[in-house]
Amino acid sequence: MFKLNFKIALRNLWKNKVFTFINIGGLAIGLASCLILLLYVAYEMSYDKQFTQREKTYIAIDNITANGQITSWSWTPAPMAREIRDKIPGVAYTSHYNPAGRTLISYKQNNFKKAATYAEPSFLKILDYKFIKGNPASALQQVNTVILTETLAKSLFGSEDPINKIVKLGNTENLKVEAVIEDIPMNNSIRFDYLLPWALNKKHNPSLKESNWKSNVCMTLVQLKDNQSLDQVNSQMKGIYKRNRPISSSEAFLHPVSKMHLYDKFENGKSTGGKIDQLRIFLMLAFSILLIACVNFMNLSTARSEKRAKEVGVRKAIGSSRKSLISQFMLESMLLAFIGMLIAFTLLEISLPYFNGLLHIELTIDYKDWKFWSALVSLALLTGFVAGSYPAFYLSSFEPVKVLKGFNVAGNSSLSIRKILVVFQFVFAACLIICTAVIYQQLNYVRNKPIGYNKAGLIDIAVEGKLRTKSQLLLIKDQLLKSGAVTEVTYFSQPLDQGGNNTSDFSWAGKKPNDVFVFNYRQTGYDFTKTTGAKILSGRDFSPEFKDSATIILNQAAVKIIGLKNPVGSIIHYEKRPLTVIGVMEDMVMESPYKSAEPMAISYNMEEIYTLIARLNPNENISNSVNKIDHIVKMMNPDFPVERHFVDESFELKFQNEKLLGTLSNWFGGFAIFISCLGLLGLALFMAEQRKREISIRKVLGASNLNIITLLNKDFIKLVAIGNLIAFPVAYLLINNWLDSYSFRVSISILPFAIAIGLSLIITILTVSLQSIKVVKSNPVDALKYE
Repeated sequence: MFKLNFKIALRNLWKNKVFTFINIGGLAIGLASCLILLLYVAYEMSYDKQFTQREKTYIAIDNITANGQITSWSWTPAPMAREIRDKIPGVAYTSHYNPAGRTLISYKQNNFKKAATYAEPSFLKILDYKFIKGNPASALQQVNTVILTETLAKSLFGSEDPINKIVKLGNTENLKVEAVIEDIPMNNSIRFDYLLPWALNKKHNPSLKESNWKSNVCMTLVQLKDNQSLDQVNSQMKGIYKRNRPISSSEAFLHPVSKMHLYDKFENGKSTGGKIDQLRIFLMLAFSILLIACVNFMNLSTARSEKRAKEVGVRKAIGSSRKSLISQFMLESMLLAFIGMLIAFTLLEISLPYFNGLLHIELTIDYKDWKFWSALVSLALLTGFVAGSYPAFYLSSFEPVKVLKGFNVAGNSSLSIRKILVVFQFVFAACLIICTAVIYQQLNYVRNKPIGYNKAGLIDIAVEGKLRTKSQLLLIKDQLLKSGAVTEVTYFSQPLDQGGNNTSDFSWAGKKPNDVFVFNYRQTGYDFTKTTGAKILSGRDFSPEFKDSATIILNQAAVKIIGLKNPVGSIIHYEKRPLTVIGVMEDMVMESPYKSAEPMAISYNMEEIYTLIARLNPNENISNSVNKIDHIVKMMNPDFPVERHFVDESFELKFQNEKLLGTLSNWFGGFAIFISCLGLLGLALFMAEQRKREISIRKVLGASNLNIITLLNKDFIKLVAIGNLIAFPVAYLLINNWLDSYSFRVSISILPFAIAIGLSLIITILTVSLQSIKVVKSNPVDALKYE
């Protein structure tokens, strides 16, 4: 029986090639879109799942009440790990670790700037990395040792055995290689290229030896003996700051390491989501596109019901049961779904490199993984079942006597269902168009919002090695200006677009003892505002004409928090040291462009400079200027590779999530619209065929081509208009909810809704007219000669 049904299915598909092609095309594009999005969601969901004890592993989060709000961050004081380990029961291991950024590591002539992390020996017990060489039990216990990842070990040593070899850190510190571990997967929040002992960190930073609870200088990992003690441990974690520093306004809690990537957003001290919200959107998008493809199949199958009616009538008359007919139609649907899946799989393989470049990740297909093949087959079966269920039950319900007498099965019932399905397709398509338009409006609004300085033409250059002395900093500034590649040069304690370096150690007259205010604290040299284009609102910038060793510049947010009416000349204190305010600067966006600028204080201190900022000469070729800069920096600091960044490019990275959301919505929204158009094309083809005699009679009676095209388009335009009207409130609620998470947000205007209805109507008219024109141009004699 199966063999017979299979043959009948193949013959029907071959007989109706156009409808088969449209159905397979729609299902293939829908399945391919769904697969790509599911692959991406699965990749993101796999973050931080590599460790065997991940369910019992947590990171300490600091909730600090400052500036009138609760701010959560994962940086904690150095003594916290020991305090938790020694005084809170139920804890198996603790470890603090500190990402040290990209630091130079070298062996003979091989020099690389790679990501380093300082950690305690217990770090390797909490996170069980796979050791390729070396002993995990003794790792990170000696001061001058290092653990390399496999790729870095090969880059440094080639085919040599790296164990016990000596490498140099920052071209000054000799370290012995004690182990090699597997590369850290890309889908891991804690990433590094080599591990350094915490004891080495304390050697370089003696302040870490002190029991200092004022400064957050590292991150703290905690592994529990079992999760039953989580509530008890969290209750004791809450007061850990106040027990060690009574005036502290901080409270700590444990956040699962397995949720670091997906749930990184906190409001009022509680986890409220993060990347997971975006993944939910993509998951909904994936299955909605697939559902649209299934709706297409339903529409076209029921539209062709009249042609299949006699077949159903004859088969029922000779004894076929409804069950066997349902099996027949479901088999056709499944066959189409699996053919569509084969094409979708090919499209997936072709498009995967492009999407990897777009998403900046490495999505791969593991052909040896049974879960992948199970998911693939399950998705094809689900698609075949959903797409074929309604047509199968609908077509198999025909009564043989009525259909063999010529009963018109394509009546009001099937027509109304098809109309509902078309409306559903365009509700979704219109929602996507509106949401994508608002996402881009929001992105452009925040991107073009004033940031307090002119980022165009600015570059950051890392200050390290021989450049760390004041004399060399002054010399390189002079060399760069003489080269003509730049017009202005200044110095800063960190890159312009970075956060961090926060302190609550500022005080002033009238500040209450229990009030906590957190300031971004930066150090700079001369010509800062002149170089960056930042605006001094009152007072002056640091200048060699004055002695600026005990002076400070505040931004507008800092002045507002302190409550200074005449800030210039006022005295504030940093760690009890008096500082005179010499200027007030416009707020600068250095962290998230979606939030208000944080209070910031800037002092003159050439000893704490780690970044040189230069403005490119607008009259010179950019490539030539960059080459000159690289040559000068390399000449003055030959042991270190040149590390520079364009500030505007670094700033653009802050919009990565929104750009990704907009781009994917754009692409897959386009796919959804294209699939809907395939369905419209099929329905238009069917309706034109059904109304061929009517059109011919109208032409004979004098109807113009435009009249007939309008007639054929009218029904579809009504359906699309209804779809848009339903989509408007749905899209408004969705996009308004998304915008509520931003402090700075664009107002929802009528433009996205106008774009949605205009675009969907134009697409509908073009799609339907494409088929209508063909029918209109046909000779009416051909349709009427047998009447």
